[in-house]
Amino acid sequence: MSHGFSGALVRRTIDRSDARVPEHAHDWPLLSLFVMGSYSNQTEIGEQFVAGPSAVFYAAGAAHRNTAGPDGFEQIEIEFDPAWLRPVGLPNRPVMRWTGGRMGAEARAIAMLCSRGGVSGQSLRDALQRFLRAASLDVPAKRPGWLDQVTRQLREDPARRISELAHAAGLHPSWLGVAYRQAVGEGLTNTAARLRVEYAARLLRETVLPFAEVAMAAGFCDQSHMIRTFRRILGRRPSAVREDRALFRQAPEVVAPRA
Repeated sequence: MSHGFSGALVRRTIDRSDARVPEHAHDWPLLSLFVMGSYSNQTEIGEQFVAGPSAVFYAAGAAHRNTAGPDGFEQIEIEFDPAWLRPVGLPNRPVMRWTGGRMGAEARAIAMLCSRGGVSGQSLRDALQRFLRAASLDVPAKRPGWLDQVTRQLREDPARRISELAHAAGLHPSWLGVAYRQAVGEGLTNTAARLRVEYAARLLRETVLPFAEVAMAAGFCDQSHMIRTFRRILGRRPSAVREDRALFRQAPEVVAPRA
């Protein structure tokens, strides 16, 4: 998927599981917006593993390379002419990352706007201007000490109840729900749904398993449940995601599902 405007290009890029994207750069500034999956992002400011709502800004010519996680990685890339974005200025560093929190939520909203289609050049420019204005004022919050534990348990079993996660972390369930959304940029139930979608998307893209078997393997109640969740999280049906293998930046490779 790609859309061109007078001063910007929007494209959806998909990397299969464990793919390595060699070092590269872009002629225009670029904003990369997380959609699903995970990846290791390597730039001049170091390496960071990203697995949730986030954004990365690259100035024109800023080199970077990625390594996709076990369920692959999908992102929205917005490459734009700085003159098209004015009067908002660009970040004053070659590379900047925002993970979780308010900026993660803002990045997620723009990614979904682009993913669902129908975005106009003006609405895209307005969204980018709002994002960069907010980013210039953003003060990153300290990462909560309980977050890694909760995230790990949720990845191990997306069906875990919030009360179970809170009890294991020694926190009140109501407080955990609010604090998690503030730290990550999406709610616990949305993360759980996204994790199921990520695993199912890998099976759809990289295996030939029937849809019903994919739904069962990913923890959905049935195929209808999987379809509803895909439309809510991605704005696309599983059948569309199965066709994504044609969009891999690497050669398609059909593999067996993980045990």
